[in-house]
Amino acid sequence: MARRGRVELRRIEDRTSRQVRFSKRRSGLFKKAFELAVLCDAEVALLVFSPAGRLYEYASSRCA
Repeated sequence: MARRGRVELRRIEDRTSRQVRFSKRRSGLFKKAFELAVLCDAEVALLVFSPAGRLYEYASSRCA
């Protein structure tokens, strides 16, 4: 089985592509936070600020 190499992390220069990637990554991150709360019976809170400064938040039911 072929092993994947590391992906070089660097800023996405195109503004539209960067916003699309942010939205997709944000939703994936929120899903992982939800899974962590459910599977591990953990209290999870997550704050994310967009490049434009908008706040997005997630809190498991017991945190709210």
